[in-house]
Amino acid sequence: MRKNISGSSPYEPIIGFSRAVRVGNTLHLSGTGPVGADDQDAAGQTRRIFAIAADILAQADASLNDVVRTRMFLTHVEDWEAVGRVHGEFFGEIRPAATLVVVAALLNPSWRIEIEMDAVIDDANFPSP
Repeated sequence: MRKNISGSSPYEPIIGFSRAVRVGNTLHLSGTGPVGADDQDAAGQTRRIFAIAADILAQADASLNDVVRTRMFLTHVEDWEAVGRVHGEFFGEIRPAATLVVVAALLNPSWRIEIEMDAVIDDANFPSP
């Protein structure tokens, strides 16, 4: 069973995407930028992304504890350590598989980071049909 989860992006219907898609007990969270934190440093932007992601995960009956994979896209290589420390604040115990990539640009030029996440929701948290 598939469940599309919408966010607040006005681009969702134009581009044709969902903020997240849950299929069974697997959840794929689209690349999430630090909306509302444009003027913050990389660490602040990363914390904002985790707040947005936590809200979306909750809508799918999941949490950050269910995340098994992250993909982080940085626009400034020198931000890797600050971003990595924030990632560790949230995932130090969970330790998902993680990739960190430096890219030329993101959709919003003031964003220093964008993150994708995949989660596998424990069967105990999986609503019965």
